[in-house]
Amino acid sequence: MSENTKSSEKKRPVKTDTAKKTAEKKTVEKKKGKWVPGPNLPNQLTVLRMFLIPVFVIFLLAVGGRAGDIVATIIFIAASLTDTADGYIARKYDYVTVFGKFMDPLADKLLVCSAMICLVDLGRIESWIVIVIIAREFIISGFRLIAVEKGKVIAANYWGKFKTASQMVMVILMVANLGGFFNTLGQIFKWIALVLTIVSLISYLVQNKEVLSETD
Repeated sequence: MSENTKSSEKKRPVKTDTAKKTAEKKTVEKKKGKWVPGPNLPNQLTVLRMFLIPVFVIFLLAVGGRAGDIVATIIFIAASLTDTADGYIARKYDYVTVFGKFMDPLADKLLVCSAMICLVDLGRIESWIVIVIIAREFIISGFRLIAVEKGKVIAANYWGKFKTASQMVMVILMVANLGGFFNTLGQIFKWIALVLTIVSLISYLVQNKEVLSETD
């Protein structure tokens, strides 16, 4: 065997155990006749969620009324489900991409923030609460950028996940505007979401305070 052949063999990329297991899983599922999503599906779902945002806003603000509220609620729930689906598919089949890492959280923030701004316009939530929630997102996004520059990754913690879940429930209840008990429940989740927004912000900053204290 020549030295060039040996050299080329050494340079060949070696699959990691995780990648091998993922590839084997997909092969097994295909043989069993199970549907295996294509590698672009998670990104396509993210793009779909982005396109649903203006449609949601149109029905909630332009169409309005009972019909507008119902359709907007359905669209918001559908968009939220695409978030769950694209994350699950990307992790299960190892379809994680740079585009997905950037656009997926951005699409989530745009969806929730757009909904809350619309709710302010409709008089269903106080503007200062929305300002606090959106400010928190900007602070954490900037914090993560600083961490990346220093070679650190700030993963989502439980407080952040609880915050997101409470915001989703709050938005659904307020957009649906079903009245009575549901409106009261929406007000309760509004305060829960606000508290969790502040707690999760403090939690991120305290747990990763070395990101700001370190010097280059």
